[in-house]
Amino acid sequence: MRLSADQAYAKYADRVFAAAFSVCRDRADADDVTQDTFLRYLSRPRDYADEEHLRAWLLRVAVNRARDLKRAFWRRSRAPWEETMAELAFDEPADGRLFEAVMGLPEKYRIAVHLHYYEGYTVAEMARLLSVREGTVKSWLARARTLLKNTLMEEWNDDE
Repeated sequence: MRLSADQAYAKYADRVFAAAFSVCRDRADADDVTQDTFLRYLSRPRDYADEEHLRAWLLRVAVNRARDLKRAFWRRSRAPWEETMAELAFDEPADGRLFEAVMGLPEKYRIAVHLHYYEGYTVAEMARLLSVREGTVKSWLARARTLLKNTLMEEWNDDE
């Protein structure tokens, strides 16, 4: 199974961008990663077992490319992700606070939260995608939930 580049981009570009943004936390970098991901898709003609396999491959490439980009020395002086917050539209103010809390998590927890809650991957699928053990993914998710709960509870208590 292989989609045309246009079909793949139309179907998965938003998800690839979101995964990239969750790692590099910069809109311009996430755009670059998205473009790189689809260029790799174009330059490596291969068949995929099904659309789930294609989606997993695209997300894995995006996460790996975003990590590479984030580690690059010349990228370290980029503007913080908080400046992008003003450009993002959220349906509810609480969505913005949740997004901010997720973006404040350490990278491995951010990636786990994004793949599980936004992309719908199971723990087993995430373990294969990230090349780690299932127990590691469960641990990351549990720690992320604890950190999010503490952060959001502090904000809620401060509002009272």
